[in-house]
Amino acid sequence: MAESNKAESKKKLVTRREFLVGSGAVIAAGALVACTPGTTTVTQTQTKTATTTLPGTTATTTVASTTTLPPTTKTVTSTTTTTQPVSPSYPASKGYLVYDSKKCAGCTSCMGACSLVHEGKVNLSLARIQIAQDSFGRFPYDIKMSVCRQCVTPVCVQMCPTGAAHIDTANGNVRVIDQDVCIGCGTCLAACPQQPNRTVWNPEIKKSSKCDLCLDTPYWSEQGGPSGKQACVEVCPMKALKMVNTTPDQTETDGYDVNLRTENWAVMGLVENNITYYITPSTGPGGRISGTTTVLPGFDAVLTIAPNSGYAVKDVVVDGKSVGAVTTYTFSKVDANHTMAATFVEAK
Repeated sequence: MAESNKAESKKKLVTRREFLVGSGAVIAAGALVACTPGTTTVTQTQTKTATTTLPGTTATTTVASTTTLPPTTKTVTSTTTTTQPVSPSYPASKGYLVYDSKKCAGCTSCMGACSLVHEGKVNLSLARIQIAQDSFGRFPYDIKMSVCRQCVTPVCVQMCPTGAAHIDTANGNVRVIDQDVCIGCGTCLAACPQQPNRTVWNPEIKKSSKCDLCLDTPYWSEQGGPSGKQACVEVCPMKALKMVNTTPDQTETDGYDVNLRTENWAVMGLVENNITYYITPSTGPGGRISGTTTVLPGFDAVLTIAPNSGYAVKDVVVDGKSVGAVTTYTFSKVDANHTMAATFVEAK
């Protein structure tokens, strides 16, 4: 009996050489089937599922792909998940503060007015507009004005965990902070990409605040907001602040730090890129030319041609061309130097 079992066991044993030969035959057969022309077709099925979460978070797209390869009927399934940030969209503010840092005198009147109408006291630390002076800087590049930009994509609104920082859609889409809802976490201060932060910390009540274009001014009787008045604009003695309704260029400060100077500033050389244009007048006997002869780029200049008593204007020549016997002439949006010559005759 034992001998019979031992003989049967020997019959079932497979040598290593036999195993390798057999495996090679199987693999070769599979390769021949796979390479036979006309036997392989591909069927693909794709399913896309997109899920969008709240603004400022992420969108997840899942793509499932199924490939079938007859005649082996082998199915390969792969799934790819891509997560991409969603670009949030907010309604544009209907008002923006722009400024001219070269026109600012650094008096901080705007800061005092801001804290006064909002907090009922003059405290520059509570002002929602900031003026910084560089003691080593050269005029007129020694002052930096920092106003709330009413950002197109307001990070303070995005990041606020309570909704205290929000967009007031009932009042011109102004970006504001509701201090009744604010918990004083400071997230909006840390999130603000501007330096210094346009969101301001109030250490007295331990909450954040920001420029609201004077929408909520309990200590000022004027109506604020995009269509109203702003305390900083009204009080500035240099007229270095202005309310506009068009969204400024969001690149750095280019769209906010603008030229608010008039042609009178050209006398002091305070012009963009130190460019000043000149109108050179000349006259014959019997009269004179008066008016603005030093002009900033893009401004108009009006000159008056006045004959003396007993004389009349004969002709006025501008840049070599006659414009007739006019008594006034306007150079519109000056972008070059000009000449003007006037001749007079005795009146009959």
